[in-house]
Amino acid sequence: QVQLVESGGGLVQPGESLRLSCAASGFTFSISAMNWYRQAPGKERELVAGISSTGSNFYYADSVKGRFTISRDNAKNTVYLQINTLKPDDTAVYYCFVPQFNSWGQGTQVTVSS
Repeated sequence: QVQLVESGGGLVQPGESLRLSCAASGFTFSISAMNWYRQAPGKERELVAGISSTGSNFYYADSVKGRFTISRDNAKNTVYLQINTLKPDDTAVYYCFVPQFNSWGQGTQVTVSS
C-alpha cells in the first residue's frame, strides 16, 4: 500500500525558509519519480517541483525557480522541498505525489504571514 506522509510545514514570516519532507513507503521509492504540488485557498492544485528517480533531473514551475529546491534521499525513502525567501503567495497546502501510482499524501500547511 502506497503511503506518503508530508511534514515540515508551519507558520513563518516572509523571507524565512522551510524544508518540507515526504516519507514514502509501500513501493520501490528508488525507481519512482516524485513531485511536489501545492494548493492555495480558492485555487487549483499546481505542480511546483519534480525530481527523477535518480535525482539527476528536475522540474520547477516558473513561479518558484530560484527559491525552491527539490531533493531526495533514496536510502531514507524521502523527498524534500527546500523553500527559501518565503512569500505570502506561497501560502498553501503542499502535497507529495508519486505519478507512477497516482497517489497523494495528506498535505502539510505552509502559511506565510507577518
